[in-house]
Amino acid sequence: MQSQYLRQIQSLDPVTEHSQICHFSTGYEFPWATHRALELALLRTFCIPSVAATLQTTGKFIYHAQSRYDDTGLLVANILYWGYDSPQGAAAIRKMNAIHSRYTISNTDYLYVLSTFIYEPIRWNESFGWRPFCEQERLAFFYFWRAVGERMHMQAIPDTYAAFESFNQRFERQHLRYSEANRQVANAVLKMLTGWFPAIVRPLVRASVYALLDDTLLAALDWPQPTARSRHFVTAALKLRQQLLRWTPPRKQSGFIPEPVVEDGSLSTDPSERNPSAQVTTRSRCPFHQILQRSR
Repeated sequence: MQSQYLRQIQSLDPVTEHSQICHFSTGYEFPWATHRALELALLRTFCIPSVAATLQTTGKFIYHAQSRYDDTGLLVANILYWGYDSPQGAAAIRKMNAIHSRYTISNTDYLYVLSTFIYEPIRWNESFGWRPFCEQERLAFFYFWRAVGERMHMQAIPDTYAAFESFNQRFERQHLRYSEANRQVANAVLKMLTGWFPAIVRPLVRASVYALLDDTLLAALDWPQPTARSRHFVTAALKLRQQLLRWTPPRKQSGFIPEPVVEDGSLSTDPSERNPSAQVTTRSRCPFHQILQRSR
């Protein structure tokens, strides 16, 4: 059945009204899927040695993985929920620019990471979406994140959806390969992800993460090949969820409930590091929290 949000999305122009489209699509139609796709996008960037080396140098993802993950989620939530030119979204982009200014990062690495925010949610949707993205949604992701990239002072951002997708694929062919930094950063994040669950099910969670990755990514992270049974189980579970969600009522509240970005003091969600007046949400921390909700 067609949702009220899809009708609104299809009435909007992805070139000029992409912020509204992304607000509805990520917040109301696909919040859980967006979280999962961006987690996979994060793992994908760890497969680029130059990106992983920068993260290894900072030590943040290795020694403070949960706070770094929460910080990233906080910034992205503010941008998607409010829009990149809103006071909240602009504050999030200023914070990201300030964080990144401490490190030497190539423009092509910036572009690749930006491209994963566009194409990983689209690829997830192609496999596991409860409905396919419409053309307005796919284009809106491109125009939205391209505008964010411009505000982060990235150079030579491809100017069409197809050109940026080609860049993404070409960059991976040229640069996606194993390094020790890849493995260390990804292992720290995997430990964080499995730590959300009781110890008894952590091996199953770890196997499920492996099952979601293709062979190239597994090799780049030096992670084991999943069994055929694991891949079948994970795919079947997500396909079942896909079917069930087609009959659930639309969400009434956005799946992104951002807290304000702290511009003075630490952004970290670790209570020992963060500005004591700031609050954070952990609603999205456990994937099964939203799976068990009635809404999408």
